[in-house]
Amino acid sequence: MSRNDRPLAHPSVALDIEGMKCGGCVQSVERILLEQPSVARASVNLVARTAWLDLNDPGQSLEPILAALAARGFSAQPRNTGSLEQLTPSTRDSLGAWWSQWRQLMVALVLLLLSVLGHLAAGGHLELVIVGALPFHAGLATVALLGPGRPILVGGARAALALTPTMDTLVGLGVSSAYLASLVALLWPQVGWPCFFNEPVMLLGFVLLGRFLEERARFRTGRALQQLAQLQPDTARLLAGDGTIREVRVGALRPGERVQLLAGDRIPVDGMVLEGHSAVDVSSITGEPLPLEAAPGMELTSGSLNLEATLLLEVRHVGAETALARIISLVEQAQARKAPIQGLADRVAGRFCYGVVSLALLTFLFWWQLGARLWPQVLHASGQGLVHGYGHHVPLGGVAETSLGLALQLAIAVLVVACPCALGLATPTVITVASGQAARRGWLFRGGDVIEMAASLRQVVFDKTGTLTLGRPLVAGIVGTKKPDQLLQLAASLEQNSRHPLAHAVLQEAQRYRLTLLPTLATRTYPGSGLAGELEGVEATVRVGTPEWLQAEGVHWTAELQADVEQSSLQGQSVVAVALGEEPLGLVTIDDRLRPDVSVALDRLREQGMTLAMLSGDRRQAVERLGEQLGFQPHQLGWQLLPDQKLERLQRLRKAGLLAMVGDGINDAPALAAADLGIAVGTGTQIAQDSADLVLLGDRLEGLPEALLLARRTMAKVRQNLTWAFGYNLIALPIAAGLLLPGFGLLLSPPIAALLMALSSITVVVNALALRTT
Repeated sequence: MSRNDRPLAHPSVALDIEGMKCGGCVQSVERILLEQPSVARASVNLVARTAWLDLNDPGQSLEPILAALAARGFSAQPRNTGSLEQLTPSTRDSLGAWWSQWRQLMVALVLLLLSVLGHLAAGGHLELVIVGALPFHAGLATVALLGPGRPILVGGARAALALTPTMDTLVGLGVSSAYLASLVALLWPQVGWPCFFNEPVMLLGFVLLGRFLEERARFRTGRALQQLAQLQPDTARLLAGDGTIREVRVGALRPGERVQLLAGDRIPVDGMVLEGHSAVDVSSITGEPLPLEAAPGMELTSGSLNLEATLLLEVRHVGAETALARIISLVEQAQARKAPIQGLADRVAGRFCYGVVSLALLTFLFWWQLGARLWPQVLHASGQGLVHGYGHHVPLGGVAETSLGLALQLAIAVLVVACPCALGLATPTVITVASGQAARRGWLFRGGDVIEMAASLRQVVFDKTGTLTLGRPLVAGIVGTKKPDQLLQLAASLEQNSRHPLAHAVLQEAQRYRLTLLPTLATRTYPGSGLAGELEGVEATVRVGTPEWLQAEGVHWTAELQADVEQSSLQGQSVVAVALGEEPLGLVTIDDRLRPDVSVALDRLREQGMTLAMLSGDRRQAVERLGEQLGFQPHQLGWQLLPDQKLERLQRLRKAGLLAMVGDGINDAPALAAADLGIAVGTGTQIAQDSADLVLLGDRLEGLPEALLLARRTMAKVRQNLTWAFGYNLIALPIAAGLLLPGFGLLLSPPIAALLMALSSITVVVNALALRTT
């Protein structure tokens, strides 16, 4: 689906959902959600166990949706987005789920140990008569099913009754069929069936061990968001009306209040500096390696670190309205938004359980009725392979004595070895890790589909102003004078009364040199020309403006100054002349500077095989000069383009392959929306723009090639995981069904099948976590 075909945004709601175990669960939950008339779209994340809903009516009650999920065995609750700490799943809840799984696992492992002791006793390796008795193993299996296995059985049965089978359904069928067949053999020995009481115990032990390890690995995939949320401190130093400082909870702060920040404090809210100067580390938010110089009037975002001195901050935004909260919310939505490549895996996982149950039934019927007759050697002779004194209890990995026993073993192995978990986790685990890693570096992908698109790009088109350049006028130099400090001081003292962008550039340069501004006694503004006025301690009138205006005001003009003006104009710079009385002091040249890392960023993009272009509405001279400086070819440049002309050029370029448009996210919204991938370069206040798919926070353009490289590595991991997940099931299922039994005598016992199933899920999660080390 192209960007232009994407549906308009609807009000979004996040749900935390429990009970999802595999890709089949994801399909079931999505189907339940989409059946609700109030839900326009739904995207479910298996790793984070969340669902993001686009509602048709923002005032619609969520109770029918929650009730429909609960009826199918998926308990859900809406996430409270009123505070930052509740934007992400609680660490405490995750730890509580861990401890619950840990208790179940310990019980299952104790039962498994006793079962192993029973096998050793049956083989004569231990003198333990009790644990070697068949009733003892029956008791162990009963305890295992009623204890740690009960949630699996209940969840699997509920899913099966709802016609949405899950991983629990397959495991539940496996352990319950083994248990019931063994119970029949124990109570009615005349049927001649073997007992499989060891199978439920070992199956549950391996399944729960695998799930515990998988949960531990999955928890690590979401740590990036937790670490972002932890950037906001719990308390702040509130400056009360009587001048006292009080320690209060951050959640209790309100806009307009003032907080004091000491050196080393994390900034708890979005706010504006009222007093103080300090260096502020914003690398945790925007990825900027260098600290900002905070001064009165500057806005700071929550999560930044105050490094040097005390600051007084006025609260602007708190809680879920801060830039940090918006970043976390966007990343969570991105993790829930699927990549197109995930569609195939989800469709397969949704139908997977039906196919596995059908294969298990066919396996059972085949080996019961035909297999043992075609290859009689697969069965042991009467008593062969069974340990003396062990009755009819088949040992771990042993081959059954009867065709019915063999059919039961292989059918159970098929049910257990199948792993829709690996299919369901293959893509979302990688997308979750990649999105979290990107957010920590100041890159916000808006979804798995955006990451997949970014990995396929062949062309990158740049806007000029605000993208390749900083987008604001700065002093480039001071020429034609031997006293630059005096010139700058007089110009800035007069310009402090103006709001013109060029005046701001002069003032910023004076602040950089820490010059003391002189008080103004009187000023006169000449629109389009400049300023004239008197300063305290300065006898003559000071004039700051265009060279033409100063000459018209009677200022003496030299040929050297005129040559400097013409040279600066050729370079596309704006020129501000300064005069004291009738004597010219010199010129201030002002230009929109290049981003400091733009050359490095473009070189890295070219090394990645990208074709680059620059489209701008600026004049031809400025565009060609910048293009030559940055290594663009003449045919890769466009100048004096109106918005519709820029869109037309983009459409022509798209014929050569997928392209991204990089802009500042404000004036370039139409072009960003028209490109295959819109990339906005801007600060934290611009992250909510709907026109961009990828937002690079801060002023580092060097993050663009790094973000595209991360996208390619992410999709490589996704393909690796999908190859493994499909390949594992294609290989493991035929072996479990007995494909190698006639020719090689290889039998995949149900406990070993359970272990392989667990390892399959763990493998895709661990492979996704490898992204954190690249």
